[in-house]
Amino acid sequence: MRVRSLALATLATVVGATAAVPLIAFAPADGAGAQAPGLVRPAKDPFYRYDGATPLREVEPGTPLKTRKVTLGADTNQTPLPAEQILYRTTDTTGRAVATVTTVIQPATGTAQPRVAAYLSFYDALSAKCDPSYTLRGGNPAAENQQLTDLEQGTVRSLSEQGYIVTVPDFEGEGLHWVAGRESGRSALDGITATLKALKLGRGAPVGMMGYSGGSIAADWASELQPHHAPKMNLVGTAMGGVPVNMRNNLPYIDGTPEWSDVIPGAIVGISRAHRLDLRPYLSKWGRMVVRTESHQCIGEMSGEFPNLTIKHLMRKRYEDVLHVPVFRRIMNGLRMGTVKGHPSAPMFMVAGNSDGKGDGVMVAADQAKLAAEYCGQGVPVQYQELQGADHSDAGLAFIDAAETWLSSRFAGTPAPSTCAP
Repeated sequence: MRVRSLALATLATVVGATAAVPLIAFAPADGAGAQAPGLVRPAKDPFYRYDGATPLREVEPGTPLKTRKVTLGADTNQTPLPAEQILYRTTDTTGRAVATVTTVIQPATGTAQPRVAAYLSFYDALSAKCDPSYTLRGGNPAAENQQLTDLEQGTVRSLSEQGYIVTVPDFEGEGLHWVAGRESGRSALDGITATLKALKLGRGAPVGMMGYSGGSIAADWASELQPHHAPKMNLVGTAMGGVPVNMRNNLPYIDGTPEWSDVIPGAIVGISRAHRLDLRPYLSKWGRMVVRTESHQCIGEMSGEFPNLTIKHLMRKRYEDVLHVPVFRRIMNGLRMGTVKGHPSAPMFMVAGNSDGKGDGVMVAADQAKLAAEYCGQGVPVQYQELQGADHSDAGLAFIDAAETWLSSRFAGTPAPSTCAP
């Protein structure tokens, strides 16, 4: 998700609407390189490394490996929030046991009736400088990513003010596997499970998930995988918006466009990392330069860097039709949502923008409507909203407010509304 022309004052009004709390940034608003004193990036932080005696592959997914107390907002003039971080065991795309971190904020009112809200970030990153576990503590994500970081930090605070236990997993994992759907979904579920275990909450504690754009990747796949991967989890609902349902349709939609084509190399890098695919044989000389540039960036830095980029120029001539190259076709097919055997167990709320008759500029509206209809046909209560005239950023701002309201009703036990055809 990108927020290009909206001032933070406008974002504050939108984000704070549900709980009547202002957006309060945890990190410096100017993003000019300042960060909390003594804070180091995840690569240099030993907390992110598993050092237990038991081989990680022998540890059950969702197991807390170690915890630590942290403070969110210690580098600002705002009221700091105490939090806890959990290193937990999960599994990457290739089946390898890995560890990643979730950040947990408990409500000041206590947890007599615990409700867990998993906020799934749209950090869309190929660099750990944008990991939520780092930026929530005041880590500097670079100026180009600061506005997005501020928006998400305000959303996390808003959820906390509503009395939820908020857990924010680094679901891209240690390898920064952006766009890797199944891995992101498993990691999100394992982060929630680790939160429940670390806080000694019963399995009956209600859980809700919320994610937009890149966060919707984790949200949707977690919803599809939950009945098999975490069947005892009391998932009450999932809110998601700006959903990349089928990358085979998303890539042609944004190919060559001035605003979104420059995320194509980043997405391909994330996918190749997850599948341990060496991209170099497939890329043109120019494509290799673009990939080197974006391979250490987050989505804000990619904005406008290579406008009107085309896949044709990114790839070597024999691989220009990338969707028909066998290895990429196989990977893209595996990323298509709605392909997990079975169906989600909990109600869903879906928001899609449609600014040009096809989508919001990056996500295809028809794909999202089709996915909603598929879930409806499986008996899942789905409330689907298509926002006419809304681009990706506009739809995102509308989603945040609406998703919080929808989740509040699910936690309250109110029957889920549905737009499914009778």
